[in-house]
Amino acid sequence: MPGPAVLHPHDPAWPERAARLLAGIERALRPLGVAEAFDHIGSTAVPALPAKPYVDLQVRVRELPAPHALDRALEPAGFLPAGGSRPDSPGVHRDVPRGREAVPDDVWRKRLYVHDLDGPEASILHVRLGASPWGRYTVWFRDWLRANPDARDRYAAFKARTAAEHAGDADYDDYTRAKTAFFDRVQEEFEAWGRVPRDGDVSPR
Repeated sequence: MPGPAVLHPHDPAWPERAARLLAGIERALRPLGVAEAFDHIGSTAVPALPAKPYVDLQVRVRELPAPHALDRALEPAGFLPAGGSRPDSPGVHRDVPRGREAVPDDVWRKRLYVHDLDGPEASILHVRLGASPWGRYTVWFRDWLRANPDARDRYAAFKARTAAEHAGDADYDDYTRAKTAFFDRVQEEFEAWGRVPRDGDVSPR
């Protein structure tokens, strides 16, 4: 994923793309029998929030299949393993631990895939263990931003400043790392919000 982070105005077609791709992913993974939840996450999942034009998707699984089995299952859906822009690119094989929840180190393992990055169906897929706090945090953060326009606007302003500061970068790894400052600032707030049960919420918490 070369080049600096370039933010685009929210596109109403992003959720439609996400739903279509998630349906294909669900069909592709059905024979493995490990998927627990399929999520559209990230900024493209929040109305009125500018974002990079890559739809972020997530699958939460009971257990991570062997890499070759997962790669083989997802390839017909157009998702290929991501290597990252650099050897230390964040979030490729493991998530950086965050939050106060005590969990075994093993739960931060993941797999990252890309789809049509230079085309109209560009997307990124995170396959995480259902036991991983990151899997919950991505959904809570998304829903917290949807429900709190002030927080959404603060995040939009932060992202715009951060993207401008990294406009000359060869890739957006440092932009991704810099966003951690915002997550650190609001972690307790969105986590507390996310732990409150809500009517109609059937996603794993």
